[in-house]
Amino acid sequence: MTLPVALSGTDVIGQAKTGTGKTLGFGLPLLERVVVSADVEAGRAKPEQLTDAPQALVVVPTRELCQQVTNDLLTAGKVRAVRVLSIYGGRAYEPQVEALKKGVDVIVGTPGRLLDLAGQKKLRLSSVKALVLDEADEMLDLGFLPDVEKIIQLLPARRQTMLFSATMPGQVISLARRYMSQPTHIRATAPDDEGATVANITQHVFRAHSLDKPEVVARVLQAEGRGLAMIFCRTKRTAADIADQLARRGFASGSVHGDLGQGAREQALRAFRNGKVDVLVCTDVAARGIDVEGVTHVINYQSPEDEKTYLHRIGRTGRAGASGIAITLVDWDDIPRWQLINKALDLAFHEPEETYSTSEHLFELLNIPEGTTGVLPRGERTRAGLAAEEIEDLGETGGRGGRGPDAVEGAATAGAGPARGRVPAGAAARLGAARLVRPQHRLVAAGGRGGRPAGPDTRHLGRSHPSGARGVPWPRRVHAPPVCAAVSGAGRAGTG
Repeated sequence: MTLPVALSGTDVIGQAKTGTGKTLGFGLPLLERVVVSADVEAGRAKPEQLTDAPQALVVVPTRELCQQVTNDLLTAGKVRAVRVLSIYGGRAYEPQVEALKKGVDVIVGTPGRLLDLAGQKKLRLSSVKALVLDEADEMLDLGFLPDVEKIIQLLPARRQTMLFSATMPGQVISLARRYMSQPTHIRATAPDDEGATVANITQHVFRAHSLDKPEVVARVLQAEGRGLAMIFCRTKRTAADIADQLARRGFASGSVHGDLGQGAREQALRAFRNGKVDVLVCTDVAARGIDVEGVTHVINYQSPEDEKTYLHRIGRTGRAGASGIAITLVDWDDIPRWQLINKALDLAFHEPEETYSTSEHLFELLNIPEGTTGVLPRGERTRAGLAAEEIEDLGETGGRGGRGPDAVEGAATAGAGPARGRVPAGAAARLGAARLVRPQHRLVAAGGRGGRPAGPDTRHLGRSHPSGARGVPWPRRVHAPPVCAAVSGAGRAGTG
Protein backbone atom coordinates (compact mmCIF):
# COMPACT_ATOMS: atom_id res chain seq x y z
CA MET A 1 0.00 0.00 0.00
CA THR A 2 2.83 2.39 0.84
CA LEU A 3 4.97 1.79 -2.24
CA PRO A 4 2.98 3.69 -4.92
CA VAL A 5 2.51 6.74 -2.70
CA ALA A 6 6.10 6.79 -1.48
CA LEU A 7 7.51 6.30 -4.98
CA SER A 8 5.61 9.39 -6.13
CA GLY A 9 7.61 11.52 -3.67
CA THR A 10 4.68 12.33 -1.37
CA ASP A 11 5.17 12.56 2.39
CA VAL A 12 3.82 9.42 4.06
CA ILE A 13 2.61 8.45 7.52
CA GLY A 14 2.57 4.65 7.69
CA GLN A 15 0.80 2.94 10.56
CA ALA A 16 0.80 -0.84 10.89
CA LYS A 17 1.17 -3.52 13.50
CA THR A 18 4.62 -4.79 14.29
CA GLY A 19 5.84 -7.57 12.04
CA THR A 20 4.02 -6.44 8.89
CA GLY A 21 7.07 -5.53 6.81
CA LYS A 22 7.31 -1.75 7.18
CA THR A 23 11.05 -1.73 6.43
CA LEU A 24 10.72 -2.56 2.75
CA GLY A 25 7.68 -0.29 2.57
CA PHE A 26 9.96 2.71 3.02
CA GLY A 27 13.24 1.06 2.00
CA LEU A 28 12.46 0.49 -1.67
CA PRO A 29 11.22 4.07 -2.36
CA LEU A 30 14.21 5.38 -0.41
CA LEU A 31 16.67 3.44 -2.54
CA GLU A 32 14.95 4.60 -5.72
CA ARG A 33 15.57 8.25 -4.82
CA VAL A 34 19.31 7.69 -4.39
CA VAL A 35 21.49 8.49 -7.41
CA VAL A 36 24.42 6.09 -7.88
CA SER A 37 27.07 5.72 -10.56
CA ALA A 38 25.07 2.95 -12.27
CA ASP A 39 22.28 5.47 -12.93
CA VAL A 40 24.70 7.84 -14.66
CA GLU A 41 26.14 5.03 -16.78
CA ALA A 42 22.63 3.99 -17.82
CA GLY A 43 21.65 7.56 -18.66
CA ARG A 44 19.04 7.80 -15.90
CA ALA A 45 20.88 10.62 -14.11
CA LYS A 46 23.37 13.37 -14.85
CA PRO A 47 26.98 13.20 -13.60
CA GLU A 48 26.52 16.37 -11.52
CA GLN A 49 23.83 14.59 -9.49
CA LEU A 50 26.41 12.21 -8.05
CA THR A 51 27.65 13.03 -4.56
CA ASP A 52 29.55 11.35 -1.75
CA ALA A 53 27.33 13.04 0.83
CA PRO A 54 24.35 11.10 2.23
CA GLN A 55 21.24 11.39 0.06
CA ALA A 56 18.85 9.60 2.43
CA LEU A 57 18.60 9.32 6.21
CA VAL A 58 16.77 6.76 8.34
CA VAL A 59 16.46 7.53 12.06
CA VAL A 60 15.71 4.61 14.39
CA PRO A 61 15.46 4.35 18.20
CA THR A 62 17.74 1.39 19.00
CA ARG A 63 21.04 -0.11 17.93
CA GLU A 64 19.46 -3.48 17.19
CA LEU A 65 16.90 -1.91 14.87
CA CYS A 66 19.68 0.13 13.25
CA GLN A 67 21.54 -3.05 12.36
CA GLN A 68 18.39 -4.76 11.12
CA VAL A 69 17.33 -1.90 8.83
CA THR A 70 20.88 -1.51 7.51
CA ASN A 71 21.07 -5.18 6.59
CA ASP A 72 17.68 -5.04 4.85
CA LEU A 73 18.66 -1.97 2.82
CA LEU A 74 22.03 -3.48 1.88
CA THR A 75 20.23 -6.56 0.59
CA ALA A 76 17.64 -4.55 -1.33
CA GLY A 77 20.24 -2.16 -2.81
CA LYS A 78 22.86 -4.75 -3.67
CA VAL A 79 22.13 -4.78 -7.41
CA ARG A 80 22.61 -1.01 -7.72
CA ALA A 81 25.58 -1.01 -5.31
CA VAL A 82 23.95 1.48 -2.95
CA ARG A 83 26.32 2.40 -0.11
CA VAL A 84 24.52 2.05 3.23
CA LEU A 85 26.16 2.94 6.56
CA SER A 86 24.89 2.31 10.08
CA ILE A 87 25.78 4.91 12.70
CA TYR A 88 25.07 4.14 16.35
CA GLY A 89 26.67 4.27 19.77
CA GLY A 90 28.82 1.59 21.34
CA ARG A 91 31.16 1.45 18.34
CA ALA A 92 34.31 3.49 17.90
CA TYR A 93 33.91 6.82 16.10
CA GLU A 94 36.89 6.42 13.78
CA PRO A 95 35.54 3.69 11.44
CA GLN A 96 32.27 5.57 11.05
CA VAL A 97 34.09 8.83 10.27
CA GLU A 98 36.35 7.06 7.76
CA ALA A 99 33.33 5.55 6.02
CA LEU A 100 31.72 9.00 5.77
CA LYS A 101 34.90 10.38 4.20
CA LYS A 102 34.88 7.64 1.55
CA GLY A 103 31.28 8.46 0.64
CA VAL A 104 27.90 6.99 1.52
CA ASP A 105 24.45 7.10 -0.06
CA VAL A 106 22.12 6.10 2.79
CA ILE A 107 22.65 6.47 6.52
CA VAL A 108 20.75 4.52 9.16
CA GLY A 109 21.41 5.86 12.64
CA THR A 110 20.33 6.45 16.19
CA PRO A 111 19.68 10.05 17.29
CA GLY A 112 22.54 10.47 19.77
CA ARG A 113 25.40 9.40 17.52
CA LEU A 114 23.93 11.24 14.51
CA LEU A 115 23.85 14.50 16.47
CA ASP A 116 27.36 13.93 17.80
CA LEU A 117 28.86 13.49 14.33
CA ALA A 118 26.83 16.34 12.89
CA GLY A 119 28.01 18.60 15.72
CA GLN A 120 31.63 17.68 14.96
CA LYS A 121 31.05 18.54 11.27
CA LYS A 122 31.88 14.95 10.36
CA LEU A 123 28.37 14.29 9.02
CA ARG A 124 26.94 16.55 6.30
CA LEU A 125 23.17 16.38 5.89
CA SER A 126 22.74 19.17 3.33
CA SER A 127 22.21 16.71 0.44
CA VAL A 128 19.53 14.55 2.08
CA LYS A 129 16.53 14.17 -0.22
CA ALA A 130 14.54 11.68 1.83
CA LEU A 131 14.06 11.23 5.58
CA VAL A 132 12.51 8.23 7.33
CA LEU A 133 11.52 8.20 11.00
CA ASP A 134 11.06 4.53 11.88
CA GLU A 135 9.29 3.39 15.06
CA ALA A 136 8.43 6.97 15.97
CA ASP A 137 6.35 5.94 18.98
CA GLU A 138 9.34 4.09 20.41
CA MET A 139 11.51 7.19 19.98
CA LEU A 140 8.87 9.10 21.92
CA ASP A 141 8.90 6.53 24.72
CA LEU A 142 12.70 6.66 24.96
CA GLY A 143 12.73 10.47 25.05
CA PHE A 144 14.45 10.95 21.68
CA LEU A 145 11.95 13.30 20.02
CA PRO A 146 13.89 16.50 20.98
CA ASP A 147 17.02 15.03 19.35
CA VAL A 148 14.98 13.99 16.32
CA GLU A 149 13.73 17.56 15.91
CA LYS A 150 17.30 18.87 16.06
CA ILE A 151 18.28 16.44 13.31
CA ILE A 152 15.33 17.48 11.14
CA GLN A 153 16.34 21.12 11.47
CA LEU A 154 19.72 20.25 9.92
CA LEU A 155 18.09 18.87 6.76
CA PRO A 156 17.07 20.75 3.59
CA ALA A 157 13.52 22.11 3.64
CA ARG A 158 12.75 20.41 0.32
CA ARG A 159 12.74 16.69 1.00
CA GLN A 160 10.45 13.72 1.26
CA THR A 161 9.60 12.68 4.81
CA MET A 162 8.18 9.30 5.75
CA LEU A 163 7.12 8.47 9.30
CA PHE A 164 6.34 4.91 10.38
CA SER A 165 4.89 3.85 13.68
CA ALA A 166 2.79 1.07 15.20
CA THR A 167 0.79 3.61 17.23
CA MET A 168 0.21 7.34 16.82
CA PRO A 169 0.46 9.18 20.17
CA GLY A 170 -0.35 12.90 20.26
CA GLN A 171 3.29 14.04 20.31
CA VAL A 172 4.09 11.98 17.22
CA ILE A 173 1.11 13.52 15.42
CA SER A 174 2.33 17.00 16.43
CA LEU A 175 5.79 16.17 15.07
CA ALA A 176 4.25 15.12 11.77
CA ARG A 177 2.24 18.32 11.53
CA ARG A 178 5.30 20.50 12.10
CA TYR A 179 7.72 18.81 9.73
CA MET A 180 5.66 17.07 7.04
CA SER A 181 3.93 18.57 4.01
CA GLN A 182 0.41 17.28 3.34
CA PRO A 183 1.26 13.69 4.27
CA THR A 184 -0.81 10.73 3.14
CA HIS A 185 -1.83 8.62 6.15
CA ILE A 186 -1.80 4.90 5.32
CA ARG A 187 -3.05 2.42 7.89
CA ALA A 188 -2.51 -1.24 7.06
CA THR A 189 -4.83 -3.85 8.58
CA ALA A 190 -5.92 -7.28 7.46
CA PRO A 191 -9.67 -7.70 6.73
CA ASP A 192 -9.99 -10.44 9.37
CA ASP A 193 -7.68 -8.83 11.92
CA GLU A 194 -9.33 -6.00 13.79
CA GLY A 195 -7.70 -6.57 17.19
CA ALA A 196 -4.59 -4.88 18.51
CA THR A 197 -2.54 -8.06 18.27
CA VAL A 198 -1.67 -10.05 15.16
CA ALA A 199 -4.29 -12.76 14.58
CA ASN A 200 -1.83 -15.58 13.85
CA ILE A 201 -0.17 -15.35 17.28
CA THR A 202 -1.65 -17.78 19.82
CA GLN A 203 -1.50 -16.17 23.25
CA HIS A 204 -1.34 -17.89 26.64
CA VAL A 205 -1.25 -16.14 30.01
CA PHE A 206 -0.47 -18.04 33.22
CA ARG A 207 -0.23 -16.98 36.85
CA ALA A 208 3.12 -18.39 37.96
CA HIS A 209 5.21 -18.25 41.11
CA SER A 210 8.54 -16.48 40.70
CA LEU A 211 10.49 -19.41 42.22
CA ASP A 212 8.88 -21.87 39.81
CA LYS A 213 9.25 -19.78 36.65
CA PRO A 214 12.65 -21.20 35.61
CA GLU A 215 11.15 -24.71 35.76
CA VAL A 216 8.13 -23.59 33.71
CA VAL A 217 10.33 -21.95 31.07
CA ALA A 218 12.61 -24.99 30.84
CA ARG A 219 9.61 -27.19 30.08
CA VAL A 220 8.09 -24.75 27.58
CA LEU A 221 11.40 -24.71 25.69
CA GLN A 222 11.03 -28.47 25.17
CA ALA A 223 7.60 -28.19 23.54
CA GLU A 224 7.05 -30.08 20.30
CA GLY A 225 7.63 -27.97 17.20
CA ARG A 226 9.51 -25.27 19.08
CA GLY A 227 11.91 -23.35 16.86
CA LEU A 228 13.81 -20.27 17.99
CA ALA A 229 12.57 -18.70 21.21
CA MET A 230 12.88 -15.25 22.77
CA ILE A 231 12.42 -14.59 26.48
CA PHE A 232 11.72 -11.05 27.67
CA CYS A 233 12.53 -9.67 31.12
CA ARG A 234 11.99 -6.25 32.67
CA THR A 235 15.44 -5.92 34.23
CA LYS A 236 19.01 -6.50 33.12
CA ARG A 237 19.80 -8.55 36.21
CA THR A 238 16.90 -10.92 35.59
CA ALA A 239 17.87 -11.34 31.93
CA ALA A 240 21.46 -12.24 32.82
CA ASP A 241 20.33 -14.62 35.57
CA ILE A 242 17.81 -16.47 33.38
CA ALA A 243 20.33 -16.85 30.54
CA ASP A 244 22.83 -18.36 33.00
CA GLN A 245 20.22 -20.70 34.50
CA LEU A 246 19.14 -21.94 31.07
CA ALA A 247 22.76 -22.56 30.09
CA ARG A 248 23.25 -24.66 33.22
CA ARG A 249 20.12 -26.63 32.31
CA GLY A 250 21.63 -27.52 28.95
CA PHE A 251 19.99 -24.97 26.64
CA ALA A 252 21.99 -23.04 24.06
CA SER A 253 21.13 -19.53 25.22
CA GLY A 254 22.40 -15.99 24.78
CA SER A 255 21.33 -12.65 26.19
CA VAL A 256 20.96 -9.06 25.05
CA HIS A 257 20.72 -6.35 27.70
CA GLY A 258 22.20 -3.00 28.62
CA ASP A 259 24.96 -4.28 30.92
CA LEU A 260 26.61 -6.06 27.98
CA GLY A 261 29.09 -4.34 25.73
CA GLN A 262 28.00 -3.74 22.16
CA GLY A 263 30.31 -6.49 20.93
CA ALA A 264 28.72 -9.05 23.25
CA ARG A 265 25.22 -7.96 22.23
CA GLU A 266 26.04 -8.33 18.55
CA GLN A 267 27.71 -11.68 19.20
CA ALA A 268 24.51 -12.99 20.84
CA LEU A 269 22.33 -11.71 17.99
CA ARG A 270 24.58 -13.26 15.34
CA ALA A 271 24.62 -16.58 17.18
CA PHE A 272 20.82 -16.46 17.39
CA ARG A 273 20.40 -15.66 13.70
CA ASN A 274 22.92 -18.33 12.72
CA GLY A 275 21.24 -20.98 14.86
CA LYS A 276 24.18 -21.51 17.18
CA VAL A 277 21.87 -20.63 20.06
CA ASP A 278 18.11 -21.12 19.90
CA VAL A 279 17.11 -19.16 23.00
CA LEU A 280 17.68 -15.41 23.34
CA VAL A 281 16.95 -13.68 26.65
CA CYS A 282 16.30 -9.95 26.20
CA THR A 283 15.28 -6.81 27.97
CA ASP A 284 12.85 -4.43 26.29
CA VAL A 285 15.67 -2.49 24.61
CA ALA A 286 15.76 -5.38 22.14
CA ALA A 287 12.00 -5.72 21.70
CA ARG A 288 12.20 -3.49 18.64
CA GLY A 289 14.46 -4.36 15.77
CA ILE A 290 15.08 -8.06 16.24
CA ASP A 291 13.54 -9.64 13.16
CA VAL A 292 14.76 -13.22 12.98
CA GLU A 293 13.13 -15.81 10.79
CA GLY A 294 11.98 -18.93 12.62
CA VAL A 295 11.02 -17.45 16.02
CA THR A 296 8.10 -19.64 17.07
CA HIS A 297 7.85 -18.84 20.78
CA VAL A 298 8.00 -15.61 22.76
CA ILE A 299 7.97 -15.90 26.55
CA ASN A 300 7.28 -12.90 28.76
CA TYR A 301 9.17 -14.01 31.86
CA GLN A 302 7.89 -10.90 33.64
CA SER A 303 4.75 -8.94 32.89
CA PRO A 304 5.53 -6.01 30.56
CA GLU A 305 5.16 -2.43 31.75
CA ASP A 306 2.20 -1.59 29.50
CA GLU A 307 0.19 -2.74 26.51
CA LYS A 308 2.57 -1.20 23.96
CA THR A 309 5.52 -3.11 25.37
CA TYR A 310 3.43 -6.28 25.30
CA LEU A 311 2.63 -5.80 21.62
CA HIS A 312 6.25 -5.11 20.72
CA ARG A 313 7.44 -8.18 22.63
CA ILE A 314 5.04 -10.70 21.16
CA GLY A 315 5.52 -9.13 17.73
CA ARG A 316 8.90 -10.89 17.49
CA THR A 317 6.96 -13.99 16.44
CA GLY A 318 4.16 -14.39 13.91
CA ARG A 319 5.95 -12.07 11.49
CA ALA A 320 5.19 -11.73 7.78
CA GLY A 321 2.29 -14.17 7.89
CA ALA A 322 3.97 -16.89 9.95
CA SER A 323 2.31 -18.30 13.07
CA GLY A 324 3.68 -18.02 16.58
CA ILE A 325 3.02 -18.63 20.26
CA ALA A 326 3.26 -15.97 22.99
CA ILE A 327 3.36 -17.03 26.65
CA THR A 328 3.15 -14.56 29.52
CA LEU A 329 4.02 -15.54 33.09
CA VAL A 330 2.41 -13.18 35.61
CA ASP A 331 3.53 -12.99 39.23
CA TRP A 332 0.90 -12.60 41.92
CA ASP A 333 2.18 -9.05 42.55
CA ASP A 334 1.84 -8.19 38.86
CA ILE A 335 -1.81 -9.17 38.50
CA PRO A 336 -3.09 -5.54 38.71
CA ARG A 337 -0.55 -4.46 36.07
CA TRP A 338 -1.54 -7.33 33.80
CA GLN A 339 -5.25 -6.62 34.19
CA LEU A 340 -4.69 -3.08 32.91
CA ILE A 341 -2.87 -4.49 29.86
CA ASN A 342 -5.60 -7.07 29.35
CA LYS A 343 -8.30 -4.40 29.45
CA ALA A 344 -6.44 -2.03 27.11
CA LEU A 345 -6.01 -4.77 24.49
CA ASP A 346 -9.43 -6.37 25.09
CA LEU A 347 -7.93 -9.80 25.72
CA ALA A 348 -9.59 -12.76 27.42
CA PHE A 349 -7.09 -13.26 30.25
CA HIS A 350 -8.40 -11.02 33.06
CA GLU A 351 -7.77 -13.74 35.66
CA PRO A 352 -4.81 -15.85 34.49
CA GLU A 353 -4.97 -19.50 35.51
CA GLU A 354 -2.71 -20.52 38.38
CA THR A 355 0.01 -22.63 36.81
CA TYR A 356 3.03 -24.60 38.00
CA SER A 357 5.73 -26.52 36.17
CA THR A 358 3.84 -29.75 36.88
CA SER A 359 0.36 -28.50 35.85
CA GLU A 360 -1.36 -30.76 33.35
CA HIS A 361 -2.92 -27.89 31.39
CA LEU A 362 0.55 -26.39 30.78
CA PHE A 363 1.68 -29.61 29.08
CA GLU A 364 -1.55 -29.95 27.09
CA LEU A 365 -1.84 -26.36 25.84
CA LEU A 366 1.80 -26.08 24.76
CA ASN A 367 2.35 -29.63 23.46
CA ILE A 368 5.03 -30.46 26.00
CA PRO A 369 5.87 -34.18 25.97
CA GLU A 370 4.82 -36.10 29.07
CA GLY A 371 7.65 -36.66 31.53
CA THR A 372 9.61 -33.56 30.46
CA THR A 373 11.83 -32.20 33.25
CA GLY A 374 13.58 -28.89 33.78
CA VAL A 375 16.85 -30.10 32.24
CA LEU A 376 17.43 -30.64 28.53
CA PRO A 377 18.50 -34.25 27.86
CA ARG A 378 22.11 -34.56 26.71
CA GLY A 379 21.08 -36.20 23.48
CA GLU A 380 19.14 -33.07 22.48
CA ARG A 381 21.98 -30.61 23.10
CA THR A 382 22.91 -30.23 19.45
CA ARG A 383 23.49 -26.46 19.14
CA ALA A 384 27.03 -25.09 18.93
CA GLY A 385 26.39 -22.52 21.66
CA LEU A 386 27.29 -18.87 22.16
CA ALA A 387 31.02 -19.53 22.45
CA ALA A 388 31.06 -20.80 18.87
CA GLU A 389 30.27 -17.29 17.62
CA GLU A 390 33.29 -14.98 17.56
CA ILE A 391 32.99 -11.66 19.35
CA GLU A 392 33.96 -8.70 17.20
CA ASP A 393 36.30 -5.99 18.47
CA LEU A 394 34.29 -2.82 17.93
CA GLY A 395 36.61 -0.38 19.66
CA GLU A 396 33.67 0.22 21.96
CA THR A 397 32.79 3.55 23.51
CA GLY A 398 30.40 4.52 26.24
CA GLY A 399 28.67 7.21 24.23
CA ARG A 400 28.95 10.92 24.76
CA GLY A 401 27.02 12.73 27.38
CA GLY A 402 24.65 9.84 28.00
CA ARG A 403 22.46 10.96 25.14
CA GLY A 404 20.64 8.86 22.62
CA PRO A 405 20.50 5.07 22.55
CA ASP A 406 23.77 4.88 24.47
CA ALA A 407 21.75 5.91 27.50
CA VAL A 408 19.06 3.25 27.09
CA GLU A 409 19.04 1.05 30.21
CA GLY A 410 22.24 2.79 31.34
CA ALA A 411 24.07 0.86 28.67
CA ALA A 412 27.71 1.56 29.46
CA THR A 413 28.59 -0.25 26.31
CA ALA A 414 32.09 -1.22 27.27
CA GLY A 415 30.46 -3.53 29.79
CA ALA A 416 31.43 -1.39 32.75
CA GLY A 417 28.01 -1.50 34.41
CA PRO A 418 25.50 1.28 35.03
CA ALA A 419 26.33 4.81 34.00
CA ARG A 420 27.56 7.11 36.75
CA GLY A 421 26.96 10.80 37.27
CA ARG A 422 29.54 13.43 36.48
CA VAL A 423 32.20 14.17 39.13
CA PRO A 424 33.77 17.66 39.41
CA ALA A 425 37.36 17.82 38.22
CA GLY A 426 38.79 18.52 41.68
CA ALA A 427 36.84 15.71 43.26
CA ALA A 428 37.88 13.39 40.47
CA ALA A 429 41.55 14.16 41.12
CA ARG A 430 41.11 13.48 44.84
CA LEU A 431 39.27 10.25 44.11
CA GLY A 432 42.00 9.21 41.68
CA ALA A 433 44.66 9.75 44.34
CA ALA A 434 42.62 7.92 46.95
CA ARG A 435 42.27 4.86 44.71
CA LEU A 436 46.09 4.44 44.77
CA VAL A 437 45.98 3.88 48.53
CA ARG A 438 45.19 0.38 49.69
CA PRO A 439 42.13 0.52 51.99
CA GLN A 440 43.74 -1.31 54.93
CA HIS A 441 46.43 1.39 55.21
CA ARG A 442 43.88 3.94 56.40
CA LEU A 443 43.56 2.17 59.76
CA VAL A 444 47.28 2.43 60.69
CA ALA A 445 47.75 4.77 63.67
CA ALA A 446 49.98 7.82 63.43
CA GLY A 447 53.66 7.03 63.84
CA GLY A 448 53.34 3.49 62.52
CA ARG A 449 52.64 0.30 64.44
CA GLY A 450 53.77 0.35 68.05
CA GLY A 451 54.78 4.01 67.80
CA ARG A 452 57.61 3.27 65.35
CA PRO A 453 58.28 5.87 62.67
CA ALA A 454 56.46 5.13 59.45
CA GLY A 455 58.76 3.49 56.91
CA PRO A 456 58.32 2.52 53.31
CA ASP A 457 55.73 -0.17 52.63
CA THR A 458 57.66 -3.28 51.61
CA ARG A 459 54.67 -5.61 51.33
CA HIS A 460 54.36 -4.82 47.63
CA LEU A 461 57.67 -6.45 46.71
CA GLY A 462 57.26 -8.91 43.86
CA ARG A 463 53.84 -7.56 42.97
CA SER A 464 52.78 -5.05 40.34
CA HIS A 465 51.54 -1.55 41.05
CA PRO A 466 47.73 -0.99 41.13
CA SER A 467 48.09 0.75 37.77
CA GLY A 468 49.36 -2.50 36.24
CA ALA A 469 52.96 -1.29 35.72
CA ARG A 470 55.86 -3.18 37.28
CA GLY A 471 58.78 -1.38 38.86
CA VAL A 472 56.60 1.52 40.06
CA PRO A 473 56.85 2.02 43.85
CA TRP A 474 53.69 1.62 45.85
CA PRO A 475 52.45 4.75 47.64
CA ARG A 476 53.42 5.26 51.24
CA ARG A 477 50.94 4.26 53.88
CA VAL A 478 48.47 6.84 55.04
CA HIS A 479 48.91 7.23 58.77
CA ALA A 480 45.72 8.58 60.21
CA PRO A 481 44.12 8.04 63.62
CA PRO A 482 41.42 5.38 63.71
CA VAL A 483 37.93 6.74 63.18
CA CYS A 484 36.79 5.47 66.57
CA ALA A 485 39.57 7.42 68.36
CA ALA A 486 38.67 10.62 66.56
CA VAL A 487 35.01 10.23 67.50
CA SER A 488 35.75 9.51 71.15
CA GLY A 489 38.10 12.48 71.32
CA ALA A 490 35.45 14.75 69.89
CA GLY A 491 33.01 13.45 72.46
CA ARG A 492 35.36 14.28 75.34
CA ALA A 493 35.98 17.73 73.98
CA GLY A 494 32.27 18.35 73.73
CA THR A 495 31.57 17.27 77.30
CA GLY A 496 34.49 19.10 78.84
